[in-house]
Amino acid sequence: MRGMGKTRRTVSMGLSGAVIAAVLGAAPAAAAEPSPAESPAADRQTPEGVRTPSGWRLKETGATVRFRGLAAVNRNTAWVAGSQGTVLRTTDGGRHWLNVSPPAAGDLEFRDIEAFDGRRAVVLAIGEGEASRTYRTEDGGRTWTETFRNPDPRAFYDCLTFFDSRNGLAMSDPVDGKFRILSTGDGGKSWKVLPDEGMPQALPGEAGFAASGQCLVSNGPRDVWLATGGGARGRVLHSADRGLTWKATEVTVPGGDPARGVFGVAFRNRTHGIAVGGDYRAGQASPDAAARTSDGGRSWLRSTTPPAEYRSGVAWLPHSRSVALAVGPTGTDVTLNAGRSWQRIDTGSYDTVSCTTDFGCWASGEKGRVARLEF
Repeated sequence: MRGMGKTRRTVSMGLSGAVIAAVLGAAPAAAAEPSPAESPAADRQTPEGVRTPSGWRLKETGATVRFRGLAAVNRNTAWVAGSQGTVLRTTDGGRHWLNVSPPAAGDLEFRDIEAFDGRRAVVLAIGEGEASRTYRTEDGGRTWTETFRNPDPRAFYDCLTFFDSRNGLAMSDPVDGKFRILSTGDGGKSWKVLPDEGMPQALPGEAGFAASGQCLVSNGPRDVWLATGGGARGRVLHSADRGLTWKATEVTVPGGDPARGVFGVAFRNRTHGIAVGGDYRAGQASPDAAARTSDGGRSWLRSTTPPAEYRSGVAWLPHSRSVALAVGPTGTDVTLNAGRSWQRIDTGSYDTVSCTTDFGCWASGEKGRVARLEF
C-alpha cells in the first residue's frame, strides 16, 4: 500500500519459558531464565500434545535494514528480504547469514519472498510503476534474474504467494477499481496479468498492506486469500480457482482509515484461518485486531480477547489445530483456541512470522532482527 509508514521500535525482553508455561497452563519455570535446552517449559506440551515453545532466540544477521519479507524452509534454512534491496539466507539455523542480495538493487524495497528450498526463491520489490519487480534465483542467491518489471504506473504490487514450486500469484493495489492479479506457471520465470472479470469492485481507498508478505496467502493447490485495508471496512477476498474469480467478505478488523485494516492472514487448511491487523500508526488504538474463520473466509468472527495492539504477521504453530502466533512492532501474542482469545508473551519487535512442519518458526523485523522459536 502506498504510504505504508514506520512503526514503533521496541527492545525485545524475550519470551521466557516461565511466561509461556503459564499461558499454556503448565507449572512455571524457575525465576532465572534457563537456556531453551534446559527450560522446564521446553519439555511441556500444549493440550494437543505439541511441545511448547521456550522462547524466541535472536539470530545475529549483521544487518540493520528492516526485514518484512520472510520465507522459512525448515528449522535450518530461511530467507529474509528487506529494505535497500537486501536478501539474506541461512542454512545452519541462523548461526551464519549470507548476503545474497540481487546486484544493483539497493534502491528497491523488498517486502515479500517465497522460497521453495535453499536454492530456489522469488523475491518481490514494491512501489509504483517500475519499482514493483520480481527476481528469481536457482542457485541460492549467487545469481538472480529479473523476471517482471511493472509497466503500469497505476499499479503497486504488495504481496506474492505460491501454490507449489511452479504456480503462484502476486497482487497489486486496485487499477481501474479492481485489485490486479499477476500469475506465473513456471516458478516465477514469467508472469501475466489475469483478467479481472471475476474480481469484485474495490471499495474507495481500499488497498493491500505491504507490511509482512501476508496480504496474499494460499493453502493447497487452488485456494488463495487477499487481505485489504484502507477502505470503509476491512475485507478478505477468497478465490478457489487460483485467482480467476473472487468473493469478498467483511472482517471484524476495523477499516475506515488508510492506516487501518487487515494486514495479514494465515490458513492451516482451506477452511480454518486467522486475520490480524489494526492501525499501524504508533500509539493508535487497534480494537478488534484479530478475527477467525472456520468456513474458508465466507464469514469471520471477532476474537473475544484480541491482541491489545496492531499485529501485522500471523502463523499457525506446526501440527496444531488451535495454537497460533501473531507478531507486530510491539510484541508477540499467542492463541491456544484457534483465534478466539490472545495473550501477549513477548515485547520484541517483529513484522512477520513463518512456521514449517519441522517446527521451524522464524520471525523478522526492524534493525536486522531475525529470531527462531526454540522448543
